[in-house]
Amino acid sequence: MRRRARVAVWAANPPGLFISLDGVTEAPENWQLAYVNDEMVEAIGSAMAESDTMLLGRRTYEEFAAYWPDQGSEVQFADYMNNTPKLVVSTSLDTVEWRNASLLKGNVTEELTRLKHRPGKNISITGSVTLVRSLVREGCWTSCAC
Repeated sequence: MRRRARVAVWAANPPGLFISLDGVTEAPENWQLAYVNDEMVEAIGSAMAESDTMLLGRRTYEEFAAYWPDQGSEVQFADYMNNTPKLVVSTSLDTVEWRNASLLKGNVTEELTRLKHRPGKNISITGSVTLVRSLVREGCWTSCAC
């Protein structure tokens, strides 16, 4: 089965980002935790089950890599976050240290198009607003799980 490039649903709004009603997508740790409920956790878990690769921009990667590697299996979603292959798009990083992370440099659109044609589940993206914007602009991200 061919992989689909889909934005993982982490909230009930396109393109699958934690986003406030007034359009704020930054620092969800400062405001969205009060709104987490069973339905949201189920949506996040479902999106994770449908993907086998994460695509991250540099800022999201750095935030996640500072937190998730130290979380054990008892922490919800930690196994997925730590064990799933991660593709990091960055023009400024030279290396990525988090387990199962690889750096994508050069023509990201070409590389992602190549990866989408390989067998597998969805390639998910979380956060990474600048990356999402550039992929949509390039016509590379054509599907959204909304």
